[in-house]
Amino acid sequence: MAVRITVDILLHDMLRHKASQSGSSIRALIIQAIEQTYGTRDKAAYMTGPPVTGPAKLGPSFPKDENPHELVFS
Repeated sequence: MAVRITVDILLHDMLRHKASQSGSSIRALIIQAIEQTYGTRDKAAYMTGPPVTGPAKLGPSFPKDENPHELVFS
């Protein structure tokens, strides 16, 4: 999934200078900084079970008597 970001002009100049010194791209520097800051997720960090255990109640956004097709196609 691609995400666009906005970089301040002064920060862009510093990134461009650092990229040219290291022989890397600005994109690679940004990715490296994000990975160093937030790390990579371990496999154990992903959900392996249901988010709610036991009996769950539907909230007001999910009324029992409405047909979703009537809401979309009427």
